[in-house]
Amino acid sequence: MPNAFEFRLKDAAAEIEAVLAESLEGAHPLMRGTPARLAEAMRHGALAGGKRLRPFLVMETARLFGAAGPGVAGVAAALECVHCYSLVHDDLPAMDDDDLRRGRPTVHKAFDEATAILAGDALLTLSFGLVAGAEAIAPQARLTLIEALSREAGAAGMVGGQALDLAAETEMLGEAEISRMQAMKTGALIAFACEAGPILAGAAEEDRRRLRRFGEIIGLAFQLADDLLDETAEASALGKAAGKDRARGKKTLPALHGHDWTRARLEQLVGEASECLAPYGERAAVLVDAARFIAARQS
Repeated sequence: MPNAFEFRLKDAAAEIEAVLAESLEGAHPLMRGTPARLAEAMRHGALAGGKRLRPFLVMETARLFGAAGPGVAGVAAALECVHCYSLVHDDLPAMDDDDLRRGRPTVHKAFDEATAILAGDALLTLSFGLVAGAEAIAPQARLTLIEALSREAGAAGMVGGQALDLAAETEMLGEAEISRMQAMKTGALIAFACEAGPILAGAAEEDRRRLRRFGEIIGLAFQLADDLLDETAEASALGKAAGKDRARGKKTLPALHGHDWTRARLEQLVGEASECLAPYGERAAVLVDAARFIAARQS
C-alpha cells in the first residue's frame, strides 16, 4: 500500500505537470510569439513525465515550514525547467550522446541538434521568468531564490559539474574529485530544491542551512544510486541507455569501490540525512522517506 511519501510525490508530480503545461502554452506571457517548432521541442523536453523529484522537494520543504500554494508551485516548476534543460543538453551528441530519455526519443533525435540546444536555452531562461513572476512570493524572497538558482545552476554548480564530468572521461580521478563533481553536477540543484522551501516560507537562517545540508546529502545519494543503476540496471527499467559510464571510461564511485561499498555508503547517507531532520520530528517524516527512496530507487 502506498505510504504518505508516495501519495505526496504523485500529487506533486501531477501539480507540477499542470503548471509546466500551462507555462509552456503559447498564451502564457513568457511564451507569446515563440516559434511553433521551438515551443513543441520545449514541451517535448519538459512534459515527458518523470518523478518530478526536485519540485517535490521544493514543495515538501516549504510545507515543513507552513508554506504552500501557487507561488510555491511556480518556483518548483521553475526548478524543473532548469532540470529539463540540463537533460536536453546532456543528451546532445557533444555531451552524453543519448537517443532515449524516459523511454522516448531525446529532443535532438525527435527534432534536431540545433533545435534541442535552443529548446534547452529557452527552458533555462523561462525558469527565471517563472520565479520573477511568482507574485504570491515576497519580492525579497524571489530575489534570493533567483540569486541562489543562478549560482546552483551555473558555472559554480551544475554546469561546472558537467564540465568536470566530461573531463572525467580522460582524467584519472580519485574519490575526492569524483565526489566534488557529483556534488556540483547533481547535488547543486537538489540542494537548491531543499533550501528553496525555507526561503519561500521565510524560515530562520538555521533552518535554511539545515535543509540545504539535507539536500546536499540526498544529492550525493541520488548520484551514487544513479551510478550504481548505470552498472546494474537494464535499459528498459531506466528509460535510457545503461552501462554508458563504464563504456566511456567515466570515473564513478561504484566503479572505484564496488557495488557492496556503494550500497553501504547509500545506507550511511540516509542516516546522515535523517539526522539533519531530527529537530523537526514527525513533521519531516515524508522527507526522511524521500531520502530512503532516493537511495533505493530502481529507475
